Amino acid sequence: MLVLRLLNVVAPAYFLCISLVTFVLQIFLFIPSMFRDPSTTPLFSPALLHGALFLFLSANALGNYVLVIQSSPEDLGKGLNLGEGAEVVADWLDGSRSPGSALPSTHFCRLCARVTQRHDHHCFFTGNCIGSRNMRNFIMFCLYTSLACLDSLVAGMAYISAALSMSFANPLAFLTLLPHSISQFFSGALLSSEMFVILMLYLWLGIGLACAGFCCHQMLLILRGQTRYQLRKGMVVRARPWRENLQEVFGKRWLLGLLMPVLNVGSDYHRQKEK
Repeated sequence: MLVLRLLNVVAPAYFLCISLVTFVLQIFLFIPSMFRDPSTTPLFSPALLHGALFLFLSANALGNYVLVIQSSPEDLGKGLNLGEGAEVVADWLDGSRSPGSALPSTHFCRLCARVTQRHDHHCFFTGNCIGSRNMRNFIMFCLYTSLACLDSLVAGMAYISAALSMSFANPLAFLTLLPHSISQFFSGALLSSEMFVILMLYLWLGIGLACAGFCCHQMLLILRGQTRYQLRKGMVVRARPWRENLQEVFGKRWLLGLLMPVLNVGSDYHRQKEK
């Protein structure tokens, strides 16, 4: 438990550090290298469009990240009309009832000491549980993080290609880039800044693929009306049309949440809370 609590603190700091490094490299290295002559750059140049795209992806990824953290499931017992379930939540928090007596789709997380309705999993990179209140923001966070990593990967490859006068037309060029760069770095033929960018390329690739795969798996579970916690525990879920399952998570005005980081719009949780 101590290791998990330590990971719960280190993982968010690691993510914020990687985000800061990515932002600095993009703004101060990659994007300026795209300008051949800034005085004659047209309004819709590739460099300006790339900069605007990166800022859009970064703002959505960071905004949804903050909303996932802010949408704490701690007060679900007060915010929802659970009837007898509210007493169960209170018993959990007082320690008078074991977590094994959980309501359907409700889980008490010992790591963050919070009760989550439609508990999916505990995310160490946000230090928060993912449930009905922040599921859509979490999916948007994964989506835009993977897109931002892909954008940084392409920009970084373009920078390395120009700096080292190499081509990535051959698919094996990227696979052999790291061992070849390590040998050049220790021989003094490669600058430390260029070596750092090359290491970041593989980090962006790994994070981007992981977030994209996690997002696709999460969307598959949502279409089935199931959570990771229910899948792990072997719980039987009520069969519903996939459109209703999507609407429960994303709400009716899903397009607004796709374009900007906002709280769940028109979701079932907020309709219950307004009542």
